[in-house]
Amino acid sequence: MSFRFVVTPEQAGRRLDLVVAESRPELSRAQARRLIALGTITVGGASVKPAHRLRSGEEVQGQIPEPEPAVLKPEPIPLQIVYEDGTLVVVDKPAGLVVHPAPGHSSGTLVHALLHHCRDLSGVGGVRRPGIVHRLDRGTSGLLVAAKDDRTHRHLSAQFRAHSVEREYLALVRGSPRRAEGVIDQPLARHPGDRKRFTADRRLTKRVSSARHAVTRWRVEERLGDLTLLRVRLETGRTHQVRVHLASIGLPVLGDPVYGGGRVVSRALGLDRQGLHAEILAFDHPEGGGRLRFVSPLPDDLVEVLERVRS
Repeated sequence: MSFRFVVTPEQAGRRLDLVVAESRPELSRAQARRLIALGTITVGGASVKPAHRLRSGEEVQGQIPEPEPAVLKPEPIPLQIVYEDGTLVVVDKPAGLVVHPAPGHSSGTLVHALLHHCRDLSGVGGVRRPGIVHRLDRGTSGLLVAAKDDRTHRHLSAQFRAHSVEREYLALVRGSPRRAEGVIDQPLARHPGDRKRFTADRRLTKRVSSARHAVTRWRVEERLGDLTLLRVRLETGRTHQVRVHLASIGLPVLGDPVYGGGRVVSRALGLDRQGLHAEILAFDHPEGGGRLRFVSPLPDDLVEVLERVRS
């Protein structure tokens, strides 16, 4: 359901989330805040923060998603469990598996599989994301941790916010950087012209109040002619961060359908997804069990592509 209204003089100076919640009875203030943060509700066609102070005459537009089912049905989808105890589970996610329900993916997700495996998960993530602390894109393979109870969810989420979680990716990219390593320190924001994409273009992020600080470190693992295998370490964890940051320096992830990774080239090499793998995940156990560190081997499809390129 879509809506649109023009800010009145009486509404001017008030927070966007408050005004939206008051003008749309079907939305609570928390729901309005979440939709604004997702970029589903915009002001003047641009993404802003929930605390944005409205000005008279501004146009507010939004899209309210269809109501979600109150309960998700567990599904017996096979999972590769790397580690599990009473508080959390670490999964090696295959490429192609969506992490949580979203428009167009109401079933067959990692969440449905986890509900079948664990029978119960932390409710902090919400109806669609029980237990989910962080996510991987559908086309990305590798390690992901989920919480089984709310205390563990809060503890892990705090580690992600404090950037104390170690995350390293292997990325097969198009192009060959001149240097052997580098740091990308560029804010990320939803693209003003396409809310499904993100941008690191400073000309655009300066104009968007919702832009968020993001830092990515990369190092060359292997040069392969027109392709390069990079090791990428995240200091922050923004949506699409690795893909957007690497594309911004002319090194798009091979097979990336959104940020220019050359799908024709990737398919010619036998790769039908983006060449990105979450190889390393390390964090402190919420129950004081010390530092946990996991390593996921490169999946067969990426190994085969590398062998083809090398030969």
